Amino acid sequence: MSFAWPFLLTFVLAAPALIALHLWQLRRRRKTAVRVPSVAIIRASVPQGSRWRRHIPVALLAGSMFFLAIAAARPTAALPIPINSTSMILALDTSGSMCNTDVPPNRLTVAQQAASSFIDEQNQDSRIGLVTFNGVAALVVPPTSDTDALREAISKLTVDRGTAIGLAILESIDAIAEVNPNVDETTVELGLTEPADQQQEQEDQEEQRYQPDIIVVLTDGANTRGVDPLIAAEVAVQRGVRVYTIGFGTTEPGTSMCSPDQVFGGFQFQGFGSDPGQGFGGFGGGGGGGGFGGGNFRQIDEPTLQEIAKMTGGEYFKAQDAEQLLEVFSQLPSRVVSQTQDIELSVAFAILGALLAGTAVVLSLRWNRFG
Repeated sequence: MSFAWPFLLTFVLAAPALIALHLWQLRRRRKTAVRVPSVAIIRASVPQGSRWRRHIPVALLAGSMFFLAIAAARPTAALPIPINSTSMILALDTSGSMCNTDVPPNRLTVAQQAASSFIDEQNQDSRIGLVTFNGVAALVVPPTSDTDALREAISKLTVDRGTAIGLAILESIDAIAEVNPNVDETTVELGLTEPADQQQEQEDQEEQRYQPDIIVVLTDGANTRGVDPLIAAEVAVQRGVRVYTIGFGTTEPGTSMCSPDQVFGGFQFQGFGSDPGQGFGGFGGGGGGGGFGGGNFRQIDEPTLQEIAKMTGGEYFKAQDAEQLLEVFSQLPSRVVSQTQDIELSVAFAILGALLAGTAVVLSLRWNRFG
């Protein structure tokens, strides 16, 4: 436990001072007491409870002064943060390759179903945000406990060209920064300095505290647009934000098939391609070259996803079908390590001190009246 105003702890001495004053008064009364021939007569005339009753209110008042002095010093303690008080950002890949049917009916539909199921299983006060990325990244739903809004947004996801994993991480960090004042936006230069030596660097890493908020990135391809994902991961490291990555899809993609409402703009395409590289209406896979024409399918960039998770303190998962993806989503909350945060305890100590003082007054009045 630490204190914001430790100099006020000197008022703690008021508690033992009160007890000392009480004892001094008792001794003074004994010296000035009238002598009687028989002590037994006095003892018989004084109720048995009155001997210790006169000490209890003073002890309670001294305890009250002790706790109020602690409260005045503004104590803080590192307490665990429950999972439902954190924010989780789901960053979902909506590139053209998510139309691939190697995970029937297609990757996008299965990802939507898994994300919706995950949201339904969370506590009512859990905060979840939604970021989507293709050629660009966008915050669709800020962190919220409104599950209806999240499910509706997920049901309306559409695919487009490109895969911007790095931009998705940066957008997710900014979404967390809106609800967590301890996380700076990505536009803020933190100005980290180089450690003096390797030992100092190790100590700094051990003392680093992760934020309770996390990012979950689901993608089926490799980055083709915007910021390098590893540079974005370094930004997350500087802010203590963990990134969990999920590689989704098989190594043998089939044809691409998305319904019109799953394609940006609802365009109708003719001539569904049977070539795994061409896909629905000529979609390139995995963001490929970022275009509709051409069939430059890219496999999941597992090394990069693994490195992102390793750098940020997260974890990498691989899911090749609907069942595995549901299992990964179901494990995410339990994978989050309980974090601690400095919480001020002044109110708790003040309430305890007030209760003791009130009890002392009530008992003193009651016993002096009826004792």
